[in-house]
This record gives sequence, C-alpha cells and structure tokens, in this order.
Amino acid sequence: MSHPKRVKTADIEQHLLIDAIYHRYHYDFRGYSPASLKRRLNTALIQFECKTLSQLQDRVLHEPSVFPALLEYLTVQVSDMFRDPTYFRALREEVVPLLRTYPSLKVWVAGCSAGEEVYSLAILLQEEGLLERTLIYATDINPQALRLAESGVFDLARVAAFTENHARSGARSSLSDYYTARYGRVVFDKSLREHVVFSDHSLATDSVFAEVHLVSCRNVLIYFERDLQNRALGLFREALCHRGFLGLGSKESLRFSAEASAFDDFVLEDRIYRKKAGL
Repeated sequence: MSHPKRVKTADIEQHLLIDAIYHRYHYDFRGYSPASLKRRLNTALIQFECKTLSQLQDRVLHEPSVFPALLEYLTVQVSDMFRDPTYFRALREEVVPLLRTYPSLKVWVAGCSAGEEVYSLAILLQEEGLLERTLIYATDINPQALRLAESGVFDLARVAAFTENHARSGARSSLSDYYTARYGRVVFDKSLREHVVFSDHSLATDSVFAEVHLVSCRNVLIYFERDLQNRALGLFREALCHRGFLGLGSKESLRFSAEASAFDDFVLEDRIYRKKAGL
C-alpha cells in the first residue's frame, strides 16, 4: 500500500499563514511562488524573533503592528532606475514613435514598488516631449512602498548606477537635470510626479480601472504561480487599448501563458509585446 507523501510542517505553517493574512487583511499571496515566499518569510522570522511560522502567524493575528512590517518582507523588490537599459531604449526607439500618434496617453506601471520604474518612464517621456499629455498610473499592494514612490526620494549612493543606466537607454539629457541632492539623498522633481497617480492595486484580487496605451510590469510575474500570472496578464490585456503595448521583465515571457494568443511579439528580445487587433 502506498503512503501519501508527507508534507513538511514548515510548508503547512506557511500555507496557514498565507491563508490567515488573506482572511484577516485581504492581501492575497496564495498565488505567489511558495519558494519565493519561503525565502522572504525565513528572513522575517529572524527580524521578528520567531522560531516558527506558527509563532509569526500568532503575532500577525494578534498584534496590529506586525502585519504592516511583515508586508515589507513579502512585497518590496529592489530595483534600479532604467533597469535593463535596452528595454528603455526599445521603448524610446520603437514604441514612442507610435505613442506620438495619440492626443493623450495613459501608462500603467503595475507593481511599482518604490518608484524606480515610474520615474524612469516619466523622464523618458519628458525627454521625448510626451509627458505633458501623459497620465501614469503607478500601482502596488504595499502602502509603504507607494509612500516612498510618491516622495521621489532615493539614496545618493544609488544614483551613479541610475545615471549609467539612463545614459545607456539613449538619454537625451542628464539625469541630474531631474533631481536635487542634499543630505545623502536625491529628490526627483515635483514636475515628474504631477503626471503620476499612485494607487493601491492588487493583481491578485482587483480589476481593471482604466484603459491604457502601455503597461509596464517588469520583474513581478516571476514571483507568481501560473494561475496568478494568467490573471495578471488577463488584466493587462483588458486594460490595453486597441494595439496597446505590454512590457515585461527580462526573465519573463508570454510564451506559455493563457494570454499568449492575444499578443504579437513587438521587440521580443526586450520583452515588449503588442495587443493584437480586434481583441
């Protein structure tokens, strides 16, 4: 007689914790990659001085201050401005000429974290003369990340890498034109933020909120299981206007998704896709 495969206690605890978070706080991590969650939760155990996830779950349910702090471990992704510069060069050279044909533009940065991608796109659009007629929706499930993004403040030590990436993206100006530096920090110009709406949005539970011309969701789907990937891509397809554009991360692809047939490859090497006509 075959015996059922034994499930590790830690895996059961992780499942129960993620369920508890969903039922108490309505944040849905059930479709996230278990391996990715495990790494983040193991780091959180040290920070919260808990020996087990069951202990952490008890604190999450009974200490109101614990969940917002835990959310930092579950969501925040460290990025760079103009990360993968060839992606931004492809947007500049291949996508922007087509975006110019619209009288007004809407862009959705999904999973914006602390705002690096948002400011990168705002600067690119400013350099191309399109920011004045563009509205950028910057969404994330982490309120603290959204507050950081809206502040436009970054550590000065990071700016050298930002500047190099910006130059490699085909920059038409100096990155320093867009920020002021003081006390070891840089603050990006308010004029960039005036074209951005920062808002809480979950790809796991929320629906489409606007029609957009470009969705940029990079290095987010790699943390999702297949069903949640398909849900997110379905939202992007629904949000995109006729022949709109979708940009993914360098390790992400539409190839095996349920939405693959809804898009044409546009600049495949930089993971830029275009919604097919009639969809």
